[in-house]
Amino acid sequence: MSRKPDEILRDALAHFETMLAYAEHDLDDQLVIDAVCMRLSAGIEALATLQPDERDRLFGTDWPVMWGMRNRIAHGYLLVDTAIVRQTLAQDIPRIIDRIQDRLGSS
Repeated sequence: MSRKPDEILRDALAHFETMLAYAEHDLDDQLVIDAVCMRLSAGIEALATLQPDERDRLFGTDWPVMWGMRNRIAHGYLLVDTAIVRQTLAQDIPRIIDRIQDRLGSS
């Protein structure tokens, strides 16, 4: 049985919110960065289970970049640039969370 979009979005949101809680700790600590990256990857993976048309409505041309970030974390973990992770936390995640919350609020 496939999951409903709202369930998937709530799962992704939970990962991102947990990630932000981890990010309140010292981002110079490799353990913290690792935890942040794992939750970021898990949240993006959850979003990947949405139907493509739903994902496109929510994220449009941002989706390939998001999936690329997930791939970098999953397949090239030692090459993850912490500066990019910090930038993602500051600039991208708030927009992603807003989009998810807006979609959940309108359903």
